[in-house]
Amino acid sequence: MFNRIANLIKGFVGLFIGGIEKKNPEALLEVEKENLRKQISEFNQGLAAHAGLVERLMGQVKKLNKEEDELKAKTKALLQAGQREAAAETALRYKNTDQQHAELAAQLESAETRYKELVRARDVAIKAARDKIESLRRGIDDMKVQKAMAELNEMAAGMVGSLGGSGDNLNRLEEMVEEERSKAAGRARVARDSVDMSGTVIKEAEQKALADMALADFAASEGIALEPKQGTGNSETPPQQGTMGPVSQ
Repeated sequence: MFNRIANLIKGFVGLFIGGIEKKNPEALLEVEKENLRKQISEFNQGLAAHAGLVERLMGQVKKLNKEEDELKAKTKALLQAGQREAAAETALRYKNTDQQHAELAAQLESAETRYKELVRARDVAIKAARDKIESLRRGIDDMKVQKAMAELNEMAAGMVGSLGGSGDNLNRLEEMVEEERSKAAGRARVARDSVDMSGTVIKEAEQKALADMALADFAASEGIALEPKQGTGNSETPPQQGTMGPVSQ
């Protein structure tokens, strides 16, 4: 039962951490970068130790090579001096040194090859990890862009809905304004039609007649003959006397 509870706790913790990671992918990427740096550092430490082994083998090989040359020269000198036994002992040491030199040379070659393989593997692994990190970084940037675009689209969709609602309000307001304007125009027409224009017309005719009489008096006093108005008869001109027929009694 305790195992089941522990599994549930681990599951909840995993879900919680997974949610945090989804919300903060950049932080997770930085953690992976730090882990990569630590792994590279640890690998380089091991590689440095292997490189130290190679250097030590190289030093031993050089030392044996020098010792081998010295034993070879000493063996020749003893043999030429007639010291056969001493020459034989020196020749045996030369042989053992030569075998040891061959073994160390083989170990050095193998260690050097292994070192180069490790360096190449490290470089390949680092390049692959960096390429993956760069790909993830671009993916995160693209995700952020897509997320921002989605949020903008959602905002635009919400704005369209809200604009549609405000459009309905504006339509209702337009109908109200049009209705009030029509009512006001109707009231103005009723008020205009209610005005009595007969008195105004009579007064206008009186003013016109008075003006004509004043003009006729002025013309008569000044001896100016007035031309008759167009469309009116010449009622002021006396009829001409002509030949009349006999009047019947």
